Amino acid sequence: MITPLPHDSAKGHVTGEALYVDDLPEPERLLTGRVVYSPHAHARIVSHDLTAARAVPGVHAVLAAADIPGHNQMGPVVKDEPVLAAEEVTCIGQAVFLIAGETDEQCREARRRIRVEYEPLDAILTLEKAMERGSLLGPPRKIERGDARRAVQEAPRRIAGEVLTGAQEHWYLETQCCLCVPGEPEQMLVYSSTQHPAETQALVAEVLGWPRNAVTVEVKRVGGGFGGKETQANHTACWTALLAHATGRPVKIRLFRDDDMIMTGKRHRFLIRYEAGFDEDGSVRGVVLDLNSDGGAATDLSFAILERAMLHADNAYFIPACSVTGTVWKTNLPSNTAFRGFGGPQGMVGIETIMDRIARALKRDPAEIRRKNFYGAGDEATGRSREGKTFTDAAGISESDRLQLRNTTHYGQVVENNRLPFIYDRLMASSDYILRRREIQAFNASHEFQKRGMALNPVKFGISFTTTHLNQAGALVQLYTDGTALVHHGGVEMGQGLHTKIQGIAAAELGLDPAHVRVNATNTACVPNTSATAASSGADMNGMAVKNAIDTLRGRIAEGLAGHLSEQYLGDPTMPGDLCFADGRITDTRHPDRSLAFAEALQIVYLRRISLSASGFYRTPEIGWDRQSGRGRPFFYYAFGMAVSEVLVDILTGAHMILRVDIVHDVGDSLNAGIDLGQVEGGFIQGVGWCTTEEIVWDAQGHLLTHSPDTYKIPTAGDLPEVFNVELLTGVPNPGTIRSSKAVGEPPFMLALSVWFAIRDALSAIAGHVVDPEIALPATRERILLEAERLRALHHETTGARA
Repeated sequence: MITPLPHDSAKGHVTGEALYVDDLPEPERLLTGRVVYSPHAHARIVSHDLTAARAVPGVHAVLAAADIPGHNQMGPVVKDEPVLAAEEVTCIGQAVFLIAGETDEQCREARRRIRVEYEPLDAILTLEKAMERGSLLGPPRKIERGDARRAVQEAPRRIAGEVLTGAQEHWYLETQCCLCVPGEPEQMLVYSSTQHPAETQALVAEVLGWPRNAVTVEVKRVGGGFGGKETQANHTACWTALLAHATGRPVKIRLFRDDDMIMTGKRHRFLIRYEAGFDEDGSVRGVVLDLNSDGGAATDLSFAILERAMLHADNAYFIPACSVTGTVWKTNLPSNTAFRGFGGPQGMVGIETIMDRIARALKRDPAEIRRKNFYGAGDEATGRSREGKTFTDAAGISESDRLQLRNTTHYGQVVENNRLPFIYDRLMASSDYILRRREIQAFNASHEFQKRGMALNPVKFGISFTTTHLNQAGALVQLYTDGTALVHHGGVEMGQGLHTKIQGIAAAELGLDPAHVRVNATNTACVPNTSATAASSGADMNGMAVKNAIDTLRGRIAEGLAGHLSEQYLGDPTMPGDLCFADGRITDTRHPDRSLAFAEALQIVYLRRISLSASGFYRTPEIGWDRQSGRGRPFFYYAFGMAVSEVLVDILTGAHMILRVDIVHDVGDSLNAGIDLGQVEGGFIQGVGWCTTEEIVWDAQGHLLTHSPDTYKIPTAGDLPEVFNVELLTGVPNPGTIRSSKAVGEPPFMLALSVWFAIRDALSAIAGHVVDPEIALPATRERILLEAERLRALHHETTGARA
């Protein structure tokens, strides 16, 4: 059993002792770096002159694209993103020049003296314009099962529509930051606030024209990432490394908040078009979805994000005939990038909107319609369907029989260990859903200018990178003869408690008090070729890699100690398999009197010249994904959750309050209940921001207008639900994972869709639930107010009631 631990940095966060890149002791001769970026959304660079800028006292380097010694590319997948623009700029915020000086004021003076002439070009700044112009970042993708269009056309009832989801700023507390310290010739130590140290190492090496073994990246902790530092921290690292290389001195770049928001990508905007056909009882027959994503000016991770959106277009629902098309469009905005959920939230909005509209069309409760269309909870091992039909050979089940089981996704993966029906029943009871629905109806009938709404929304979220080779992790565990352990792994601590979970795993596997285990900074010199800490897989994969290393060490220790004890007790040997590691001791279970303190045992093993250091490795089994056919098993398992949210909407001002939220979320056997609870609550509230307040606005020239805390509204304490009940589902271990746990980082984010749908429910009450609200996401005050006015006018027209 894992000992419950507080977050390993909790005290340091409060006292200020937890160090981030900008807090590290400054090396001697440290220079400040500054990035000069494009003021145009799209323009040709006609000419530039850096002479005057380079002459500013205290300035040691002013670099342009021609000064890059290696590759002028930092695209993580597709090489379409230059480190510094050379001939053309494609968005406001794109880096053009770099400056290193003794002080920031000297750098700013150098920036003022740069002479550059631009020739403005036509810019594409909206998703709709990109679609109209055919501005593609790559070919469309498609996943389908059956003839979805025919199923829709032949269904008794049909709906069609579109919904727009907005961008979202990551708003990590620590802005993009990097410190580079040059060493001996062709050596660079990089302290970066990155979620992907190995990729940062690779790109810095390529930009400098060096081999990767010349660059070491170290990350102690990151002050929030949420996906925004999975690829785009590489930019700041490359810029900083170029300046350090050019000057031969340490350089640090820390982006000012406004510059960070202007220069970096956001969550992808999506325009989702849908058609659905359904029966009179609410059962879905077919769905056609067209997902359109705003990729920005370069590819970044847009296609992987689109792919996950397409894979989650079903969310929790079995769709017999389903067609999902996805397209990434190119605009002249900073390249959009990973964000918590990685396309999953956008992918779910379409099908959740369909369920909501079906319920309204049939005058049924949306929760009832959602429950009716859940994936079947049939057991794959027995092949027993919800209707009771039994299939004797589950492995050889035909496609038609799979459809009867209702447990296969549109991409062919079986939904195993389905918790949805169980969670639904539990949440309906714990939230008093039926009673509160009656109370809401009574309230709305007696209140003209205030309306309450409630919604239940499920989440089924696949866990694994859809790029299969990324599902691997490494670790290095070192034991010392005083009985302590030092753990290195490839994951990055960014506030989510990964190091704390790894500490607990290592302590439990070694049978030690967690106080004797330390998790070290992530370092590419210790654990190479790591994957990003993303896809909610940090504890899953790195925990398994640490366990693998400890299994090796335990085997060595057991062999050595068994030999030693057998020599002490001739004729009655101790067998390695009989040794138990627990409570800080190693004990022969057949001879309990043969028990040694862990430190004493390590001394004995050391004297027998047995290595107390081991590397570990893990690759996620049983997964594979064929992008071309749109078939496979991209996910090792699914995480399930469900939320009921209730809101109060003032239809005269557009203001809303979240009155109550009830969540039941499946985390398997939790590795750390306190941390998991925090992830569920925090993820939900971040999702509330995306759904309600976090509107990103650009002007007609492509300037970001919401580039600071006074113009961009993230949730605050006042936005929290008045009642916030969160339950971690217990007693449901997850087979095949580290200590039967489940990932928890991303899935709770999408539970916040229940707030958006509760707002829609409240608005729908204005016109007696006969008109579908038309409101984009986020549902800001302005949008709520405008939609309320529209619905009041429609209600007045049809009933003659006062508007």
